[in-house]
Amino acid sequence: MSAPDVEVLVVGAGITGIYQLHRALEAGFSALLVEAGDGVGGTWFWNRYPGARFDSESYTYAYLFSRELFEEWEWQEHFAEQPEIERYLNHVVDRFDLRGHIRCGAQLTGAVWGDDGWTVTVADGSQITSRFLIAATGVFSVPYFPDVPGRESFRNPSHHTARWPAAGVDVAGKRVAVIGTGSSGVQLIPLVAEEAAELTVYQRSANWCTPLNNAPITADEQARLRADFERIREILNTSASGFLHTPHDRATFDDSEDERLAFFERMWNSPGFSKLISHYTDVMFDPAANAVWCDFIAEKVRGLVDDPEVAERLIPTDHRFAEKRPPFVTDYYETYNRPNVSLVDLKATPIVRITETGIETSEGLRELDVIVWATGFDFGTGALTRMGIRGRNGLALEEHWADGPKTFLGVQAAGFPNLFFPGGPHAAAGNNPRYNGDQVDFITDALVHVRARGSTTIEVDPEAEDRWTDMVDSNAGLSSFGESSYYFGTNIPGKPRKFLLNSGGRPKLFKEIARVKATDYQAFRFS
Repeated sequence: MSAPDVEVLVVGAGITGIYQLHRALEAGFSALLVEAGDGVGGTWFWNRYPGARFDSESYTYAYLFSRELFEEWEWQEHFAEQPEIERYLNHVVDRFDLRGHIRCGAQLTGAVWGDDGWTVTVADGSQITSRFLIAATGVFSVPYFPDVPGRESFRNPSHHTARWPAAGVDVAGKRVAVIGTGSSGVQLIPLVAEEAAELTVYQRSANWCTPLNNAPITADEQARLRADFERIREILNTSASGFLHTPHDRATFDDSEDERLAFFERMWNSPGFSKLISHYTDVMFDPAANAVWCDFIAEKVRGLVDDPEVAERLIPTDHRFAEKRPPFVTDYYETYNRPNVSLVDLKATPIVRITETGIETSEGLRELDVIVWATGFDFGTGALTRMGIRGRNGLALEEHWADGPKTFLGVQAAGFPNLFFPGGPHAAAGNNPRYNGDQVDFITDALVHVRARGSTTIEVDPEAEDRWTDMVDSNAGLSSFGESSYYFGTNIPGKPRKFLLNSGGRPKLFKEIARVKATDYQAFRFS
């Protein structure tokens, strides 16, 4: 390859890609970021549906590399809504002079390895050459549509939550269907219900939803956050979860029944992921402990939903709490008390087809004005296997991962020199930006190491890839997540059933990174 157009090409302008661009420039590399969307934000650019918001505390999800940035941006809520998140990421891009290194509206259609670099092709036919290719394409990038007969025949507006129009969707006075009750659906449903003439929710599987318990951040809290920046950064950069929540010190049955119920009440009223991290130490792993917590949630649902039959349909029977990613909600269960809202159980009455005018189930046709698909994503590998990546000797990434992803540290795959994918498969096992930031920092250090030794390529040794992948696969059974979770890819027909997170967690990542550096990067081959 002659001199490449750029040393580092980053793909994806989400929170991980923006940070990777910043780190590459900071380390003295020429760098360019390309983004398919018309603006920056990644997940927080595409997911504009009403109610889209963080379920990690805003200040724990945000960047920590600059104290000045942390202090100058005042998050308005503990769990910020999409418009504020998008404003924040644009502020970061401008604050650190990154805009001139970003090309939006550039959808990649192929990436081919040459002698010692990558040639990528953009949808407009242009090409970019780079020494290193860093695909920060994210795990929630490819919307999934179920294979429902007639889906394209519906002649009224139809939208996936992950491709929500910037101009919004008019649901006022309309007959609206929302298909899906995962994390996106349960955020959207209460707000649509306020405007729609009729809202029909099509639910395949109920989820263990608990309150988000959001609130504005008061002036006193803002002051404490600023004063505690160094402590906050230390905890978030070192804790296993990447959250500020403190682990509990007791197991479920160490307490009496009255004490346990009081503690469950505190958990119910606690914010977001504290219900996983600060809960009883055994609630995620001991079936008996999990069952009593599920019984508590079920009674809450029965108390919040007026119709006993609807309440029972909203209580899961096919998985325990945290076997799937538990959604956090605001006024979700109460929404079913509205006279304009109805719930359809797709296991009892499955969809037969979508027609020009509505949805037909085994019970009959319901006429609709708007259909919303809140049906999730091809998680983890979906974006990477659709990029047309061709490594050494033309090896297709989708072939290399035909039986599930194989990676080292969740950042590189054997046979694909100079390709990295922070925030992809075998990545976060906690608060995503914290874990993905660990990977970005490692990648940047690796690029500096390549430069310092006078090499042009870095490629993981297949033995190291096998070792890391075997660790992920063998420890998958220790995770609280069950195989019905999209973390195993089971929501996508035909997708290999493999664990898509790092089952060893952040401590295992830290340990392996330390070993790589202590052994002078022996897990990699250089040329």
